[in-house]
Amino acid sequence: MDVKYDLSERLIKFSILVIEISESIHRTFAGKALASQISRSGTSPTLNYGEALSAESRKDFIHKMRIILKELRETSICLQIIKRKPLIPKQVGINNVISECSELVAIFTASIKTAKNKLEN
Repeated sequence: MDVKYDLSERLIKFSILVIEISESIHRTFAGKALASQISRSGTSPTLNYGEALSAESRKDFIHKMRIILKELRETSICLQIIKRKPLIPKQVGINNVISECSELVAIFTASIKTAKNKLEN
């Protein structure tokens, strides 16, 4: 199976999990703000990955991958806030999403490093 497809599929699943969390957040003032924010930051990596796959150059690819990494880190912080407050009725499952987000951060950090090394050589 194609590795790019696997990562695309993984990002889609991650986005769906984030949307599910967003939809379960208590509709308080803070809850609404965080639900909106995490919906954007948690789906952005998936959409930007599609753009990265069509990058016009290695430099463009690295730029798009950095955007993905930035959005994943933002999502991670939002997830921590939602967990610690807590803003969702059932905390079950949020640790899995936090863990997946951390793994995706590691994957994209390594990918950026590899791409930068190839650009310099």
